[in-house]
Amino acid sequence: MIKKYYDQDSNLSMLDGKTVAIIGFGSQGHAHAMNLNESGVDIVVGLRPGSAHIAKAEAAGLKVVGIEEAAEAGDIVMILMPDEIQAAVYREQIAPHMKEGNVLCFAHGFNIHFQQIQPAEGLDVIMIAPKGPGHTVRSQYVEGKGVPSLIAVYQDASGKAKDYALAYASGIGAGRAGILETTFKEETETDLFGEQAVLCGGVTELMKAGFDTLVEAGYAPEMAYFECIHEMKLIVDLINEGGFDKMRYSISNTAEYGDYRSGKRLITKDTRAEMKQILSEIQDGSFASEFIQEFNAGGKARFLATRRKEAGHLLCKVGEELRQMMSWLKKD
Repeated sequence: MIKKYYDQDSNLSMLDGKTVAIIGFGSQGHAHAMNLNESGVDIVVGLRPGSAHIAKAEAAGLKVVGIEEAAEAGDIVMILMPDEIQAAVYREQIAPHMKEGNVLCFAHGFNIHFQQIQPAEGLDVIMIAPKGPGHTVRSQYVEGKGVPSLIAVYQDASGKAKDYALAYASGIGAGRAGILETTFKEETETDLFGEQAVLCGGVTELMKAGFDTLVEAGYAPEMAYFECIHEMKLIVDLINEGGFDKMRYSISNTAEYGDYRSGKRLITKDTRAEMKQILSEIQDGSFASEFIQEFNAGGKARFLATRRKEAGHLLCKVGEELRQMMSWLKKD
């Protein structure tokens, strides 16, 4: 079982007298910076010149400087930028300013685990990865609560790396909910697998296949959208709130019976074998190599072409029209 920690197991004073540089101010960046700042930690935000996030960070009362200046100022440097650009930014703008005794932080292990970033030996290298989107990390903190977070240590030059990870996690509010200790390898590989085989790749392809099956059988696309896509949220929310038990308790007996009767006919031995192949490609670095090649050398051509093709599917058009009927989804 994973070991769990809470605020009483963390020493926030580890961050006293330290400057934490947050590189990036997107979904996670804004939450980390604002929560740590309100926990009494000295924060500086590093952004590129002209970034649209500069005004947002300054409006939050945070000091904003360039990435190089932030890296120079930071005793603890947290990189919260997209995976595909982290290595170049680190190599060109952060690494030259890192000093022995500094702490290098990540919220996802991709670049460390797949050795796209190779930190100097004198650095502590840790991970603090909240298991929720940035807006939830922020809103829960404001409410006096927290989002569970993973921590991991990759390199412990000071002998205090885990203590820094616990302190940082406590500072963003995770110690109120629970801090779980893992490794860079485990976090990276399980995260990628979950995204590809279940959460994104698996779920969207399942919904699309269901939609296509009904439409090809002559049913109205609107009906197919409601039954195979729209109602997914109802089921996932029930699972999120109380697991499979609450979902099955809440649905009709007809639906529960159909669940037991048909689920395994869709997720077959072949499906499970393909899942194992996907995991193998993650573990041996094949996926990482393909991803890095596509984004850094291939100019994202195949990625963008696939995005355009997927956006042209009938379900996207039908969904857009139906969502206009749903007042609770509309933004101000």
